[in-house]
Amino acid sequence: MRLFLALTPPPELRERLGELADVAHARCGGRRMPDESLHLTLAFLGEVEEVKATELVEWAQCLTIEPGRWHIERWGSFRRPGIVWVGGSKPDPALERLQGRVWGDLESFGLGTRPASFIPHVTLLRHAVTLDLAGFAAIDLAWSYNQLELIESIIDERGAHYRSLAVSQG
Repeated sequence: MRLFLALTPPPELRERLGELADVAHARCGGRRMPDESLHLTLAFLGEVEEVKATELVEWAQCLTIEPGRWHIERWGSFRRPGIVWVGGSKPDPALERLQGRVWGDLESFGLGTRPASFIPHVTLLRHAVTLDLAGFAAIDLAWSYNQLELIESIIDERGAHYRSLAVSQG
């Protein structure tokens, strides 16, 4: 099973992020992420055996995270593979602590290695034709969070879609 842990936006924020994805898509081309797929990845685990996935479901359901508030106020991009995203303009200590705590727990499960850097962002587009973001409208969104999700990424003939396996306690 291909798994990751993420914060998922509440419906009204997800709708607003979808509007930003429309703006980015109109200008940059590429593949727009569906609204229901918009999230902030805390840990990408890749392929995980079903037995370990069951342990992760139990762990995630018992996990309580400290509520936080993340501010989204900038457009960004990653050259490869042509990703356009939105995120914060400066490091967010609360998100960094949460991501560190999650990776600490995952390492105790023997899963993966903590990445060298963490750039909190929401991917809006993949394979963008252009990454010229100059002149995009200013963003000022607040995301209040109090739970994370363990999500399975399923790839089939329709492409990638996500299925929530567990939600932490809020």
